[in-house]
Amino acid sequence: MKRLWMVMLGVFTLFLQGCSSMNVDDFKGQGPTLVLEEYFQGTTYAHGLFQDRFGNVKRQFTVNIEGTYQEGTLTLVEDFVYNDGETDQRIWRITPGKDGYYTGTAGDVVGQAEGYVRGNALNWRYTMDLAVGDTSYKVAFDDWMFLQQNGVMINKATVSKWGFRVGEVILFFSKHPQ
Repeated sequence: MKRLWMVMLGVFTLFLQGCSSMNVDDFKGQGPTLVLEEYFQGTTYAHGLFQDRFGNVKRQFTVNIEGTYQEGTLTLVEDFVYNDGETDQRIWRITPGKDGYYTGTAGDVVGQAEGYVRGNALNWRYTMDLAVGDTSYKVAFDDWMFLQQNGVMINKATVSKWGFRVGEVILFFSKHPQ
């Protein structure tokens, strides 16, 4: 019986960790104001890492991003270089809508990403077909970006599968190479 209670407590704890109380509307009016199609115009640089659900850093990477905004679509060409030498490319096509609403697609995104910008924050959610070795997994991203002074943007994405948190991606964007 005690073992059953321990298992139930563990499942409940995992469930609570998956629930975020943060709401994008909480950032309305906070600055500097984030406008994706302006921020990502031209070259943007990013440094990031992926850590598993236990907080262990599993991968580190850099990203060079070339952004263009034409005919109502923001196109981001992201070139990744991982610390093990692997390279990858993702091309996002992002469309702004009304009232800070954005949708986006990329080759490894299932369906489309959807999100809202308020003040200096973007909350962006999507499902990705994530390749790991010779296998791929459909995982959910709850992506938060926060524009800071001097053009730095902090990005924290919670990655989950079947509602359970499997890890986090943390990125720092800059308009200047480091």
